[in-house]
Amino acid sequence: MNINYFFIIASVCLFMILFLFKPLEIKEQSFVDVPLFSISSFTMYEFDTRGLITLMNGDKATRYKDRYAVEKIDYTDSSKDYIANMKSDNGIYKNEIVYLDGNIVYVREDGLTFETQKATYNKKTSLAVADGNFVLYQGENRVSGNALKYNSSSEKIESKNVSAKYNLKDGNK
Repeated sequence: MNINYFFIIASVCLFMILFLFKPLEIKEQSFVDVPLFSISSFTMYEFDTRGLITLMNGDKATRYKDRYAVEKIDYTDSSKDYIANMKSDNGIYKNEIVYLDGNIVYVREDGLTFETQKATYNKKTSLAVADGNFVLYQGENRVSGNALKYNSSSEKIESKNVSAKYNLKDGNK
């Protein structure tokens, strides 16, 4: 075989590869939100000069750069003059705000309780906001409605579509 034929065949093969085959497009993944760590049987204590102000625990927690994502969250805030406890299926703790989702039960130490499916609690302002239907009760008194806003410091409640069952105390006794 002549060497010229060899170079012609090799050149044709290389040109075919150059023009017929396209390079693979490799997609780059951008990992913006990478968990720092994940633990089970999670408990977090937050202290200040007065003592324990926050207790948060859950079945599993994932710590990200800016937040905690907790399954079966049990969050207790005792930073104010009262103690408030919230339990939920899932929760996110970010910048002193707790975002709760699924079977939420909020209990304050004076017995005020509300149940809902989606809520937010701001630790700085003591404002609990429930999006959607809720049931609020204290003793035999019950209130149900939509879109609850409860300021635990001022004990003010705002809601929509309210239905209440309230027992009045007799002032003569």
